[in-house]
Amino acid sequence: MIMRKQLTTALLIFILFFTAGCKKDFEEINKDPNGFSSASDGSLFNATLGSLRAGYNEQLYVNVSQLYKEGQQTALPRVRWNNYTLGTEEIWSNYYTTLPNFRELDRRFSTLDTTAPEVRNMMAMVKIVLAYKTFKVTDLFGDIPFSQAGYGFQQPSLLHPAFDSQESIYKDLLNELEWAAGHIDPNAVTEEPIKTFKKFDKLFLGDLSKWRKFANSLRLRYAMRMVNAEPTLAGDIVRDILVNFRPTFGVNDFGQLVNDPNESATMYPYRLSYRNEIFGWSLDQSQDARLGSTLWHLVSSNDNVDGSGIYDPRAFYFFETNNANQWAAYPNNPPSGMQPDGGSPYNYQRDFAYSAKGTDCMYSPVNYYFGRDMDFMPEVLMTGAEVLFLRTEAYLRGIGVAQDVNQAGVDFLSGIQFSLDFWKTVLNNSKLPDGTPFSTNITVPAGVGFISLQNNLDYITTGQLNLSEVYEQCWIDFFRQPQEAFALSRRTGLTPHEGTASQVYRFPIPPTEVAYNAVNWQQAMGSGGDNLDRKVWWMN
Repeated sequence: MIMRKQLTTALLIFILFFTAGCKKDFEEINKDPNGFSSASDGSLFNATLGSLRAGYNEQLYVNVSQLYKEGQQTALPRVRWNNYTLGTEEIWSNYYTTLPNFRELDRRFSTLDTTAPEVRNMMAMVKIVLAYKTFKVTDLFGDIPFSQAGYGFQQPSLLHPAFDSQESIYKDLLNELEWAAGHIDPNAVTEEPIKTFKKFDKLFLGDLSKWRKFANSLRLRYAMRMVNAEPTLAGDIVRDILVNFRPTFGVNDFGQLVNDPNESATMYPYRLSYRNEIFGWSLDQSQDARLGSTLWHLVSSNDNVDGSGIYDPRAFYFFETNNANQWAAYPNNPPSGMQPDGGSPYNYQRDFAYSAKGTDCMYSPVNYYFGRDMDFMPEVLMTGAEVLFLRTEAYLRGIGVAQDVNQAGVDFLSGIQFSLDFWKTVLNNSKLPDGTPFSTNITVPAGVGFISLQNNLDYITTGQLNLSEVYEQCWIDFFRQPQEAFALSRRTGLTPHEGTASQVYRFPIPPTEVAYNAVNWQQAMGSGGDNLDRKVWWMN
């Protein structure tokens, strides 16, 4: 069981730092929690950016214990932390304690000259962050309170907000993102005394062109996500972005592909002035995450324990050898009676004795650097690789554009190259707390890289590009984004999987909201029930 003191301390730090004055009661959440009369616009915006970080319970109970297992990005031989509601409660609370910040910023913007480019830039940044957070929550839960939520401190009648359909939320947010992308002016003044968020922008450091790319990239992501439910609208958005060369990550203003790892939305702890121990803590608490056979068979041509079959360098970036310095994958669909793995590969003692993974660690664990680097390992919101894989799918299927297999192939290979370069850059900058770099402990063989991966792709060997292969590569790239892999699996049904396909499609609304907002919750759930196997709107 998690140490109560540790959990309480983590929650207290989050509450005090990001939402000063917030209380757990949902009655209080909708009141004025941040002292808006005195908080600066910039500090409110800074709090919304800070809230994008995943919390302790989200990482352990939702990501590591549920989504990695269901999506098979890792094998989880034993699930010790099975109460996912602790994680969903944290996700829900994070969103609804931050939502009043967005509402207050909107109110303040209404008192300014909203035709001024500097004000519009700030408005756009707020809309983009709100869209990102809201898409995340609705994709996990389905219908949620949105249009009436976060206004309780301004309008007490909205203390119990109604639920909005996921369909209406999607369409509203996509309109907001289109407005944001169309009204950002990178040439506007961003220096004081002009009102600006520049010095509070720890995501893109005041680079407004990156904010515009983020908006369009998100438009592409969520248009493609709803393509099965709203093919016409989705196609219109995709067409606008691809045909009109709207700037996105991985593509310049002329529609040319750009292989630059910085073409991404990533949150680096050192920029936000905190040390991120959350992912490492969740791995240490679990101790069970291992390289699974599902992913292993996509990065290695054989099961040689010396790793001689590995052709994808991401195997070395994402995982490492067992206690005997051998590569060993745990079956994602294990036979009955197979014993779980042991050892302690995520124990912090490895800072000083790197090879000490425990004598019982028989299977390959997740790369220790992923969790233990608290400064330079980013939280990934979106990368250029994802954009390129989305473009690949659009051209391959003819979504919004004429079907173009050749362009799909160009985007596909560019997406793989981007992914390899992105993770290589991240790991080359990664360090243990004492400063020991990744390269000191792990060596990627010289012959393992883009060429070796290309040579093992069906696309290269057969000359035919199929959707399954596109989804495989996107799924691998999503290793640190299990919630995005979860969405890809639900949308396509074609992500890699061994054994019976997962029947988990969403998470139930957290118990505190059910108790507090029972009437609206019951109306939203109706006869379909609030169950794990209830499909979200865009799956239909």
